[in-house]
Amino acid sequence: MAEGLLLMSDRERERSHVVRQTIECRLSQQEGAERLDIGVRQFKRLVRAWKQEGAAGLVSRQRGQPSHNRLAEDLRGRIEMLLGEKYEDFGPTLASEKLLELDGIAVSRETVRQIQIGAGLWKPKRRRARRVFQTRERRPRYGELVQIDGSPHAWFEGRGPRCTLIVFIDDATSRLMALRFVPAETTRAYLETLRAYVLTHGRPLAFYSDRHGIFRVNTKEAVSGDGKTEFGRVVERLEIASIQAATPQAKGRVERSNQTMQDRLVKEMRLRNISSMEAGNAFLASFITFWNERFAVPPRVARSAHRPWTDTAAALEDALARREERTLSKALTFSAAGTKYCVKTAGPGTALRGAKVTLHHFLDGGMAVHYKDRVLPATAYATYPVPDPAEDEKTIDTRMEAVVARAAARRAKDGLSHGLSVAARLQARRLRRPAARLRGLTPGGHREGRIGADNGSLYLAIKGTF
Repeated sequence: MAEGLLLMSDRERERSHVVRQTIECRLSQQEGAERLDIGVRQFKRLVRAWKQEGAAGLVSRQRGQPSHNRLAEDLRGRIEMLLGEKYEDFGPTLASEKLLELDGIAVSRETVRQIQIGAGLWKPKRRRARRVFQTRERRPRYGELVQIDGSPHAWFEGRGPRCTLIVFIDDATSRLMALRFVPAETTRAYLETLRAYVLTHGRPLAFYSDRHGIFRVNTKEAVSGDGKTEFGRVVERLEIASIQAATPQAKGRVERSNQTMQDRLVKEMRLRNISSMEAGNAFLASFITFWNERFAVPPRVARSAHRPWTDTAAALEDALARREERTLSKALTFSAAGTKYCVKTAGPGTALRGAKVTLHHFLDGGMAVHYKDRVLPATAYATYPVPDPAEDEKTIDTRMEAVVARAAARRAKDGLSHGLSVAARLQARRLRRPAARLRGLTPGGHREGRIGADNGSLYLAIKGTF
């Protein structure tokens, strides 16, 4: 610092002005202490320091000195090593939690963030003006509104197949109600998750989803059907309302949870070396417990809105079953999903000719044929080809990954076959070579050959010992 210059903060400059007024008897010490919002004893110490050293006595002695709360250099070096090797792509909050949980190092989020910035592991996010949406207050009761969505992502980071996470989250409390890894976001995936949800928690009042074709018929020119999807019919049978959001931001609770889990859940499974959907689904129960303890909030109304399922498990399976109608032929046969069936009857069955029956396709692959209030026995007797199912933007990746896997397996098989055929030809050539050499030898152990035209105009005998 140049001679004659004194660096002071705004707070120190204000203190200097008030202390000077007190020394000049324009303020009492009581008034000066009140103006600076400090005690009278502290103000007297400031006056004493001013009289001894002038304005320099009010400057903090800690300025330019290292902090007493700074991290030890060896501890800081260890943290930098762990952040660079073990937690390279972790965010500051998750990294600070894992440092405490797995390595026993208690350090604040901001300290981790500053170390990551210094090491080039974290880039500060630039604040930008966001589009403002009208805030919707949470529903008051737990189980009143449940937001549902599917999140396709590389959940196993190349250690396993790319898949989709089905998410059910409560709107009132942000509690995760159900999680499930599935190959693709399909109606069956949601129904399987719904079955576990109902058996565990009961039936909520309403589901809040996007406008995907699983939840809503998006064809404007539809001229047949009841205007509902299969999922819509199931929730109607379960007396659960289905509401579709107009924008992704409207169901922001589940969207934000997806974004958080794509960071936290991915890294939790990496630390546990989880690489398959089966192992991932087994881990999800403990992750739900952790999430709800960390992020869930209490509802405004304590009473739950869930309605318990009081019927049997078989009745729930029947409610979740996909249903379609068929007309029996004169021979009491019908076709479904590439298979031909024949209905068995005790009598002639003439009353069933041309009858409308309802097929119940269960989630476990079974099927029941319903006619009025009874179930008809049916036997499969033939099959026929069916076209491949159509794919949408949420299932095309799974279909293409299966195609790519089959092509890779075919290439590997063809490469193995080619390698085996080449090896067989080389081995046969080795076996033929001694016999061919023996055929050209004369009784004296010499080899005789001819060089010339085919008409024998030139004959040259070459003799040599081999």
